Amino acid sequence: MTSTVRSAVDRTTLEGALTDLLARHDVPAAQLSVHTGGETITVGVDGKYPIGSITKPFTATLAMLLVADGDLDLEDRLGEHLGDLGPRVGRLTVRQLLSHTSGLPAALGGETSSTRQYLRACRDAELVLRPGLGFSYSNVGYVLLSRLVEEITGMDWWEAVDALLLTPLGIEPAFTVEPGGKRSVHTFMSGHAGRGIPVDQTLQEVEAGAGALALSAEDLVTFGLMHVTGDGPLSPQLLRTMRRQVPGVVPFGLANGWGLGLAVFDGWVGHDGTADGTSCHLRIDPAGGQVVALTTNAVSGAALWVDLVERLRGLGLDVADYDLSHRPDEMPMPAGLTGSYANGDMEYFVDAGDGVLRVGGELYPELTVHADWAFSVLEPESGRRVLGGRFLRDPSTGVINGLQTGGRVAARR
Repeated sequence: MTSTVRSAVDRTTLEGALTDLLARHDVPAAQLSVHTGGETITVGVDGKYPIGSITKPFTATLAMLLVADGDLDLEDRLGEHLGDLGPRVGRLTVRQLLSHTSGLPAALGGETSSTRQYLRACRDAELVLRPGLGFSYSNVGYVLLSRLVEEITGMDWWEAVDALLLTPLGIEPAFTVEPGGKRSVHTFMSGHAGRGIPVDQTLQEVEAGAGALALSAEDLVTFGLMHVTGDGPLSPQLLRTMRRQVPGVVPFGLANGWGLGLAVFDGWVGHDGTADGTSCHLRIDPAGGQVVALTTNAVSGAALWVDLVERLRGLGLDVADYDLSHRPDEMPMPAGLTGSYANGDMEYFVDAGDGVLRVGGELYPELTVHADWAFSVLEPESGRRVLGGRFLRDPSTGVINGLQTGGRVAARR
């Protein structure tokens, strides 16, 4: 039986908090849904919001459904199901893809618009880590998981996620991209950048399994309640397997740990997602019987979420989140940092002399290294100091051999 936690949350309080934070952060629309004390309260603007990477827990759940049916094993290698992916990628396991421990890059460069082109690019991709030995967040791994689902079920990913997961849960989805370039039957909220500037969704069709869902906050709570009640298409045992933290995994900058498709926080699990111009968040407290979901249609929704977590904690709803604010004291700029670091086609250049981090064409000044080898920079748009990531060192030599930012590892060139 699930225990429940009582808090001072009620509809009036949630409406007031959300209205205030929408104005403070210039967010055009948002929906907040909270399940606590055995009831769900939803406030804000109803609609389907592009949830970006929160799609990944849905794709992970599909994979676990195949495990439950005996059609897939967590230790199966990709080459057993997807043909010629080469000796490196073909040996990767389902478990490694689910937990972002495959070593695959975050994204692929070049022409990857078709499935054939994407799989060829995967075969040729350089791994950023040895498989199973560390965490590096990868959209590529979830594209390959969606291909596994398609290969085993005989359905495309859209059909599979709807028929096998969403319909049984009573969720009606929208998709930001559909197969064959079809327009979505259901509309979804436009994302916004800057001060209310609408932006288009640019996710490729082949990448749908990593980020194409558009759902409401209430839909996300319905999904999260599987882990609270144990009801739904997956057994309680497999749900626990998804939530169990993978040993030795350090998703620095994202969460305290990682399971199979779910980020692990302090007693809670969940996932964050950003599509073009949106920021969405899901947190699940299985032991306390609580779920919190926020969907927003602006990039500034990420800052709104941080403030919302503090408001909810003040009401007795102790939502877990990853705290990036407190770092050890800075240290003198170490030698040996200057150079180029790469994850797939994404390049990071560190100029320690000028104290600058360059990501693509954007400069982040006042690079500061802290005593735990984390680094902070000034965010150009806001002028705020933010945690940028951490430098990685070879344990045997102490030489800087990479950096990790946003959970993604970039190897030293």
